[in-house]
Amino acid sequence: MIQSMTAYARTECKGDWGNAIWEIRSVNQRYLETYIRLPEQFRSLEAVLRERLRKKLQRGKVEVFLKYNANPSAVGELTINKNLAKQIIEATAWVSETAKTSDLNPVDILRWPGVMEAEEADMGSIQKEILAAFDGLIKDFIDARASEGSNLKAMIDTRLEGVLQQVDIVSQHMPEVLKWQRERITTKLEEANAEIDPVRLEQELIFLAQKTDVMEELDRLQSHVSETQKIMKKGGACGRRLDFMMQEFNRESNTLASKSINPEITNAAVELKVLIEQMREQIQNIE
Repeated sequence: MIQSMTAYARTECKGDWGNAIWEIRSVNQRYLETYIRLPEQFRSLEAVLRERLRKKLQRGKVEVFLKYNANPSAVGELTINKNLAKQIIEATAWVSETAKTSDLNPVDILRWPGVMEAEEADMGSIQKEILAAFDGLIKDFIDARASEGSNLKAMIDTRLEGVLQQVDIVSQHMPEVLKWQRERITTKLEEANAEIDPVRLEQELIFLAQKTDVMEELDRLQSHVSETQKIMKKGGACGRRLDFMMQEFNRESNTLASKSINPEITNAAVELKVLIEQMREQIQNIE
């Protein structure tokens, strides 16, 4: 199974502590690049996330986002630092007596830093739940890449069939082309009333036939189609190998075009280039 490097996935996990939303997206890239954005209280997870992505993915520019919303009502039991509160009250009373005012608000005392503290949430258990959600996110993400990869494979298979059709067209026209070449040269010699050794004529005709013969290129194109299909059937991270095959396809199509002396063969060479370019563009998205 081949995978696309372009995909998106999203998941959400909830608990008494609040909720967290994971998002992951990727686009094509020559190597694996990961960009992870986490809230400050989860920065310690970054190395863990990178390692899990590295084990599952081979290529692509991958961006991961985490949005965390704490539940305000899920705070632990409140405690009061009585000694600190008493010192603040005594200091406030002295200021009030000195300034001859009695504006002492108990709420202001409670708001003083360190007077009231809430029991911290168990971040260890929260991180465990969030990491479990991340594992599910990766699975959904890989499924999305595989689904898109299946679509790419279907498109490439269609283009490969088109390549074989063009190979058949050229093969069918080759006997006609060789016969036309022979008749054309013979006619020109007859019109010029040229005396030429039959053996030498035959040698020149053979040389010309060899020069314009494209059967070797057609055989290689068929071989490239078979190899490309084999690579896609094997699956895995095959993008680089498929890209190399497109270079081989281009090489044969260029040679075919350079030997073209017939409108049908010229049209086939042009159509081959179009099919190869369409495959090459889509293969850039394959992992």
